[in-house]
Amino acid sequence: MSDVSPALPAYLAALAPVIADVVAPAAGEIDRTGVYPRAALDALGQAGLLGLISAREVGGSGEGHRAATAVVQSLAEQCGSTAMVVMMHYAGAAVIEAFGPTDVRERIAAGDYVTTLAFSEVGSRSMFWAPMSTATSASGGAKVTLDAQKSWVTSAGQADGYVWSSKPLAADGPSTLWLVPRDAPGLKVGAPFDGLGLRGNCSSPMSAAGVELPASAMLGPDGGGFDAMLSVVLPWFQVMNAGFSVGTASSATAKAAVHAAGTRFEHLDQSVADNPVARANVARMRVRTDAAEALLLDTLTALETGRPDAMLRVLEVKALAGETAIDVTDLAMRVCGGAAFRKEVGVERNFRDSRAASVMAPTTDTLYDFIGRIACGLPLF
Repeated sequence: MSDVSPALPAYLAALAPVIADVVAPAAGEIDRTGVYPRAALDALGQAGLLGLISAREVGGSGEGHRAATAVVQSLAEQCGSTAMVVMMHYAGAAVIEAFGPTDVRERIAAGDYVTTLAFSEVGSRSMFWAPMSTATSASGGAKVTLDAQKSWVTSAGQADGYVWSSKPLAADGPSTLWLVPRDAPGLKVGAPFDGLGLRGNCSSPMSAAGVELPASAMLGPDGGGFDAMLSVVLPWFQVMNAGFSVGTASSATAKAAVHAAGTRFEHLDQSVADNPVARANVARMRVRTDAAEALLLDTLTALETGRPDAMLRVLEVKALAGETAIDVTDLAMRVCGGAAFRKEVGVERNFRDSRAASVMAPTTDTLYDFIGRIACGLPLF
C-alpha cells in the first residue's frame, strides 16, 4: 500500500498509508479483543478523511457517494469494524451537512468529531423509519425532552454526537431527527457489544431518559425525518454498505486464492489450486465479487447522473452485495478447508463480518419487498 499510483484520487492516496500503518496491523487485535478502532479514526481524521464528504466551505473535501464508498470498501478489505464505524460516521455526517449547525460541520471537516446514526429501536426493530421514541416540548418551546430505547447504535458511547430519530414534536409525519451530544445527561449506553462479527464497532443499545436538548438541536423540520431518511440517508447508507460487502468479499477471495496457490498436497506434489474443484470455487468467488462491484459502480453512476432507475439501483445494490459477501465467504471457508478455522488465515473473520450487512436495516428481506413493489408498479410505502 506504500507505493501509491499517482493516478489515484487524492483521498485514496491519503488513505493508503493509514491502512498500511494503522488499520491493517490492528485488524486482528480489534477482532480478538473488541476494542474500538480509535487509533484508526485519529489517523483518518489527521489525513482529512473523516471530513471527506463535508463541504469545502466548512473545510471539508466536498466529495460524494463514490469517494465515501471507495474509502469504506478499502477499509473493509482490511478491517470490517473500522469500515463499519467510518460508514456510519459518513451516514451521520451527510445528515449534519444537510441540516446541522456550522460549528459541528466544521468539527467534522477538521476530523475532530465522529458521528453515527441512532435510528433502530427496540419497539420497531429494523423498521427504522417508524420510531417509537418520543420528543416532548419543554421550557415554553425553548427545549425538548427525549425518551427512547435504541436497539443498536454503532460507536455507542464513542461518537461525539448521534443523529437521533423520534416521533415528531407536533407535526404530521413518522419522525423527526435530532443531534444528541454524547455527554447529554440521561443518555445511557447498554451492555458492551460482544457479537459474532464486527467485534470492534461498539454497536450497543442506547437509552434516553428525559434527555433535555435545546430546540435548535432539531435536524430539519419537525416531522421531516422520514423524508431525510429516504432522500439523504438511504442513498449514502446503501452504497457504502454495498462497498463494505464488496470489500469483505474481495478480501476473502484474495486470501482463498493465496491459500490455494500456496498450500500443497505433498503426497501428490500438487497445490490446492491444482484441484479443479478448488479453482472453480475461487473463480466463482471472483466472478460474484466482480459482478457485485459492477452493480455498485453502476449505482454510483446512476446517482451522479440522476438516472430514472437510480432509486431502484440503490435498493438493489445492498441486497446483492450483502448476499454476495455471504456466498463468497462461504466458498472461502470451503476452499481453505480446516485452515479456514484458524485466525491467522483471516477468512473466518471475513465470514463473520459478512453476515452483518444482510440484517442491517433495511434488511435484505425488506429490500426484496421494496424492489418487488417497484417491479410490480406498487407504491413503495
